[in-house]
Amino acid sequence: MHGPAAKLGADNAAAKKAKLGVILFFVYLIIYSGFVVIGLYDPDLMGAHVLGKQNLAIVYGFGLIILAVVMGFIYNAACTRMENKMNNKQGR
Repeated sequence: MHGPAAKLGADNAAAKKAKLGVILFFVYLIIYSGFVVIGLYDPDLMGAHVLGKQNLAIVYGFGLIILAVVMGFIYNAACTRMENKMNNKQGR
């Protein structure tokens, strides 16, 4: 068995974290929309070699995946800072 779960108080940073999440979502949405628009309106451009022998579709697609991971780390770091700052300030 284990002890009782940790008591969680109010998260004073919740509103700011939500706002940051929405901002990052829209940044990603705009960049992803560029990928979709190129695919719809100029599919031949997706076949253009841009990095060595890799075409734009591969480079852009992997870029989107890497961007999502990096944005996740940024979100986590920013939220941790907000929580530490705002929740500790209220607890004093």
